Amino acid sequence: MSVLKLYEYPDEVLRQKCERVTKVDSELRKFLDDMLETMYVDKGCGLAAPQVGVTKRIIVLDSNPSDEDLSARKPMHLINPEIIWHSEETVMFNEGCLSLPDQRADVERFEKVRVHYIDYNGNEQEILADDLLAIILQHEIDHLDGVLYIDHLSRLKRTRLLKKLEKFREDHEKA
Repeated sequence: MSVLKLYEYPDEVLRQKCERVTKVDSELRKFLDDMLETMYVDKGCGLAAPQVGVTKRIIVLDSNPSDEDLSARKPMHLINPEIIWHSEETVMFNEGCLSLPDQRADVERFEKVRVHYIDYNGNEQEILADDLLAIILQHEIDHLDGVLYIDHLSRLKRTRLLKKLEKFREDHEKA
């Protein structure tokens, strides 16, 4: 496995609508493995293909990305994921994103979602998710449509967050 280059805001690849995957083969499975490795190295709990420069409808995630107990990890590979149902109830969650380093904001999401997808082996699957898994799924599927979590914020909150991101980058360039 290898670690892939992570694209950060405002790179335009993050704003592109992704294409459906038509074939699950060994090349795609290697890419899925590399995405998962990249996500773990960067201490994330989800990663979408456009975040590594590929405009395909692919996400990986782990709602328990433990570094201490590798056996506790719960990695998932989702190809062409689609939310086919969501609850009426919503929840607020303080989200972050590997493509907007060191930034967080409260985002309103559906409390529960049902997602249809193709798994690592090419099999069609469905999952009913709630709690953190539902949040991660919605966040990552948004990426596949060129939507970032900051797009769910008010203009004022988004502007403040982006100014903090700019300051973060300036501070890290000096270091």
